[in-house]
Amino acid sequence: MSIFEQYGCRKVINASGKMTALGASAVAPVVGDALSAAAKDYVDVSELLVAAGKVIASVTGAEDGCPTTGAAAGTAIAVASVIAGTNLSLIESIPHTNGVPNEIIIQKGHAIHFGASITQMISIGGGKVVEVGQANHVEKAHIAEAVCENTAALFYVKSHHAVQKGMQSIQTMIAIAKEKGIPLIIDAAAEEDLRKYIAMGADLVVYSGGKAIEGPTSGMICGRASLIEACRAQYHGVGRPMKIGKEGIIGFLTALQRYDERPDESEQQLERMKWLIEQLKDTPGVSGTILQDEAGRAIYRAQLAIDSKVTGKTAYDVIKELEAGNPAVYTRNHYANLGLINIDPRPLLAGQEEIIVARIKQVLAKGN
Repeated sequence: MSIFEQYGCRKVINASGKMTALGASAVAPVVGDALSAAAKDYVDVSELLVAAGKVIASVTGAEDGCPTTGAAAGTAIAVASVIAGTNLSLIESIPHTNGVPNEIIIQKGHAIHFGASITQMISIGGGKVVEVGQANHVEKAHIAEAVCENTAALFYVKSHHAVQKGMQSIQTMIAIAKEKGIPLIIDAAAEEDLRKYIAMGADLVVYSGGKAIEGPTSGMICGRASLIEACRAQYHGVGRPMKIGKEGIIGFLTALQRYDERPDESEQQLERMKWLIEQLKDTPGVSGTILQDEAGRAIYRAQLAIDSKVTGKTAYDVIKELEAGNPAVYTRNHYANLGLINIDPRPLLAGQEEIIVARIKQVLAKGN
């Protein structure tokens, strides 16, 4: 029995991905041990924040870093840092920022919902959101012409949730930021390359600690030293209700330091998904294919097309029944309206693909 089952929660098989709603990642034993050890001791948290920044810098190639409770908190703190800096009066005024540059320019196709609204996170940090262009088409001029004396930063979202075509590139955003003398913040929450965007010239980059890094609920901001100092200063203001504890920081740092040493499991994950599709190939009304992640990462998911005319059930019906069981099976359902269900292999524990196959067959057998 899992620790969650002891409190009356059902067992969960996560075939959806590194999703906050499902607890993001199951951490490695060494990370769990670090969490436990930190929870049983004391530390000067201000010293720990600075020490954590050095570790973040060493891994990412940035000048400094700041740990956070997650990428959403990182977004709010990063925005607050470019508006308030280390000025205590301004820090204490966030999110009320009239009278100082507070506009954050974002491409309209990047004004996403990731479980919450990215524009709301920017607003929490005191930013006045300025969306430019159209949802499927943004010109460089849309961004450059929006910059004015009230502009605090440009904001770029690198995510599968964002519109993937018709948007201006990171390189274009960096060029505009340099030309205009304003910072560029990149939300790279689930991205796997922890060095790329700093090396490209971004001023602040926000990551989740519980997704690709496979740490506990946590995150980080990395970037220019002066801006990171301002990020830490926000813990005296808007960052206070979203502060990360000692155990979260140590768990995150442990996961971060082992990040480059983790084995590449993408080939094994691909083979597991090929096996899953093979097991379902003779199931009436189900056809499977392998689909690479929308953002180009080395993630290969099984995509199952449900033909409701044959199965008597829509993809939504199948999803509902999978989630209602015990164990509850959660799949990736961004395209369920098209009759598609995706299986993400990354969070699956050993042998769980076998349970998923059996459950899908069971659900569909009840419809015939």
